[in-house]
Amino acid sequence: MMKAITYLQFGGKAEEALAFYAQALQADSVAKVKFNAFVQNPDFPLMEAEQQMIMESRIEFMEGMVLMISDVPASMQAVTGEVTKGTNVLISIIDAEPEKNQQIFEKLAEGGKVIMPLSSVPWSASFGMIIDRFGVMWKFNSEASKFLDGFADKTKINN
Repeated sequence: MMKAITYLQFGGKAEEALAFYAQALQADSVAKVKFNAFVQNPDFPLMEAEQQMIMESRIEFMEGMVLMISDVPASMQAVTGEVTKGTNVLISIIDAEPEKNQQIFEKLAEGGKVIMPLSSVPWSASFGMIIDRFGVMWKFNSEASKFLDGFADKTKINN
């Protein structure tokens, strides 16, 4: 089922933020994947420190609420723009069918800037990012839940 969720981005502090929010929100569970979980693209290799950063994570809390968090390595910020306090929030459309992603992506991209066109990547059949004409960043991942549920390091938290 397609969802829109809050997604926080950091430039190297996602691990710290993840721990903070998991405790503050009394998380039921936490799932995370680091960039080193995938073979590096030789055309765009990440430095060792960047490979240790969080690529994707999810905190579940209060009976179904979700917050996702990731790092944006410095090498990626050249494309996505600098991550700064106050502008590190984006809207993420997750678990939609690729065709639905395409429809929404095209509409939101009108008058905006495509950061990464929708395409198939190792973790999703339909992944892409845009900044709409109002400056709001949108991220699309048709298989976000499937990816984290099947691939991430998961921690069940008992409160």
